[in-house]
Amino acid sequence: MPVKIRSTKPRLLWDTQHRAEQRILGYAAAMETLSERAALIRESMQKAQSVTDSMVSILGSFDRRLSALETAMRPTQLKTHSMRRAHENIDKTLKVAERILAQFDLSRQAEAKILRGPHEDLESYLDAVDQLRSIIKFFGGNKNLQSSVGVVNHANNLLGKSILKLEEEYRQLLNSYSKPVEPDLLFDCLPNTLRPSTGSPAQGDGSGLKSSEHHKKSLEPVVYHPPTLIPPRILPLLHDLAFQLVEGGHHQQLFNIHSEARSFVMEQSLRKLGVERLTKDDVQKMQWEVLEAKIGNWIHFMRIAVKLLFHAEKKICDQIYEGHDSLRDQCFAEATTNSVGMLLSFGEAVAKSKRSPEKLFVLLDMYEIMRELKPEIDIIFGSKYCGEVREAAAVLSKRLAQTAQETFVDFEEAVEKDATKTTVLDGTVHPLTSYVINYVKFLFDYQSTLKLLFQEFGDDDVEEKLASLTTRIMQALQSNLDGKSKQYKDPALTQLFLMNNMHYIVRSVRRSEAKDMLGDDWVQIQRRVVQQHANQYKRISWSKILQCLSIQGAGSGSFGADGGNSNSAVSRSMVKDRFKTFNLLFEELHQRQSQWTVPDSELRESLRLAVAEVLLPAYRSFIKRFGPMIQNGKNPQKYIRYNPEDLERMLAEFFEGKTWNDPRR
Repeated sequence: MPVKIRSTKPRLLWDTQHRAEQRILGYAAAMETLSERAALIRESMQKAQSVTDSMVSILGSFDRRLSALETAMRPTQLKTHSMRRAHENIDKTLKVAERILAQFDLSRQAEAKILRGPHEDLESYLDAVDQLRSIIKFFGGNKNLQSSVGVVNHANNLLGKSILKLEEEYRQLLNSYSKPVEPDLLFDCLPNTLRPSTGSPAQGDGSGLKSSEHHKKSLEPVVYHPPTLIPPRILPLLHDLAFQLVEGGHHQQLFNIHSEARSFVMEQSLRKLGVERLTKDDVQKMQWEVLEAKIGNWIHFMRIAVKLLFHAEKKICDQIYEGHDSLRDQCFAEATTNSVGMLLSFGEAVAKSKRSPEKLFVLLDMYEIMRELKPEIDIIFGSKYCGEVREAAAVLSKRLAQTAQETFVDFEEAVEKDATKTTVLDGTVHPLTSYVINYVKFLFDYQSTLKLLFQEFGDDDVEEKLASLTTRIMQALQSNLDGKSKQYKDPALTQLFLMNNMHYIVRSVRRSEAKDMLGDDWVQIQRRVVQQHANQYKRISWSKILQCLSIQGAGSGSFGADGGNSNSAVSRSMVKDRFKTFNLLFEELHQRQSQWTVPDSELRESLRLAVAEVLLPAYRSFIKRFGPMIQNGKNPQKYIRYNPEDLERMLAEFFEGKTWNDPRR
C-alpha cells in the first residue's frame, strides 16, 4: 500500500518567521539600552557644563584679584629693583676704588724701588719698571679720574729716570764682562791638529805645508768649540735690560753702548793674537821669510776669527737681543766690521803686492782658507747690515785667485827666461832644476785648489789645463838648462850636467803625482834623453884615451882588439909613447872628473861601470900584447904605471865631487 508522505513546507515557514520575530525583539532591547545610555551621557554633560561654568566664574574672580594685587605690588617691586641696582653699583665702585688704591700702593712701592737704584737688586728694579708701565697704562685708560693726569705724569717722570739708570746699568754690566780674549783661550778652542805646538802660530810651520800635512789636515775631522765671551748667568740680565731700553725707545743708545764695548773686544782680541792692519807698501818692504810667516799666521787668524771669535759674538747678540732682529743684526755688524776689515786688509795687501813665484803657494793657501770659510761667513754675516763684509770677503777671494793664476803664468815665463849666472862647476843638479821640480810637486798637492781656481775663471777641462801648464813648465826648464849647459868649456861636462839634470827631473816625476798628469810616454822619452847624454859623455871623454890603446897599422883593430898580427911591426918607442900618453890622459881625467859630481848613486855606479866595461878590457889587451916590450927594458914602471886593478880603483873615485885638498884623493 503506498506510503502517504506529509508535506514539510508549512513547518519551514513557521521557523523562519519565528527567528525573525526573535531578532526584532533583540534589536528593540538594544535600542532601549542605547537610549538609556544616551540619556545618562546628556545628564553628565549638563553637569560638566555646570561645573565648567562655575570654574570659569571662580578663575575670573582670581584674575581680577591678581590684577589688583599686581597693581598694589608694583611700587614695591620698583623700589626693590632700584635698591638691587644701587647695591651692584656700590660693589662696582668699591672694587674700582680698591683697584685704584692698589695701583696707588703699587706706585709707591715701585717708586721706592726706583729711587733705591738698580745696583742692590737689579731683578727687583726691573720688576718695578714693569709696574710703572702697568700703572701708566691703567691711569691712562681712566682719564675721568681727577688724579689720573697727575699720576701718569709722575709715573712717566719716574719711568724716564729709571730708563736712564737702566742705560747706565747696561753700560756698566756690559763693559764689566767685555774683556779681550786671551790667545791661549782661543787656541784651546781649536781642534788638536790646528793648535800651535809652542804657544803661538808664528812659531809653527807658516804657510809652507808639506804635501802629506796638506792632505792630512784636510782629511781629519775637526771640531771647533767657540769660547764663552760673557758668562751665561749674565746674558739673561743683559737681555732683560735691553728689553726695557727698547721698550723705553732707547734703541740708538743701546746700539751705541753695544758697538763701543764689543767692537773694542773684537779688535783687541785680534791684536793680542798678532793681527795687524798692513798696507801693500808694508807688505812690499818685508823680507820674504817674514812675509811667509805672517801669511801662515794670517791663515790661522782667519780660522780663529770666523769659527771662534765672530761665531761666539753672534751667539751673544742672538741671546741679548732675542725678539728684536733688526737691532740684533745692527749691533753684531757694528761690533765686527772693523775687525773683519783689519783681517781682510792684510789679504788685500798681499794680493795687490808685487808678484813672485815663491808667493804662489801662500796665495793658494790664502785662497783655500777663504773658500773654506765662505759658507760660515755667509751664515754668520748673513744679515743685510753685513752686506759689505760678505762683499769684501768675496772680492778678496776673487783677487787672490786672479793673482795666483797670474803668478802661475809668471812662473812659466820666469823658468824659461831665468838668466842667473850661477854655474855648478861640478856638473851636478842645478838649483833651478830642484827648485822647479819641487815647485811642480807642491803644485800637485794643491790640485783640488787649482781646479777650483781654474773653474772660477771659466775653464771647463781643468785636468787638461793643469797638464798643459805642467808640460809647458817642464819644456821651459829643459830649454833653460840647454842654455846653461853652454857655459861649460868642457863638452864632456856639458853632457854630464844635462844627464844629471834630466835624470833628476825624470826620477822626481816618476815618484810624484806629476807622472799621472804628464803620462808614461813623456817619462820614457826623457829617460832616452838621459841615456843619450850619458853616451855623449862617454864618447867625448874616453874616445881619445881609448885610441891610445890601439896601434894603427898593427892590425889590432879599434880600442886595442887583437887582430892577430905580429908585434914586430910596432916599435918599442911607439909603445912607450902610447903608455906615456895614456898615463897623462887618464891622470888628467881622474884629476878633473873626480871633482865632478853625479849625485844619484845608481846613475853614478852605472856610468862608472859603462866606462869600465870599455876601458879595462882594452887596457888589459894592450898590456898583454905590448907590455913585455916595456917590461924587458929599463925602468918599466915609468911607462906602465897602473895595472887594471889600479884603474878600477881610480875609476871608483870619479864623480865624487872631491876637491884638490881632499885627503881621500
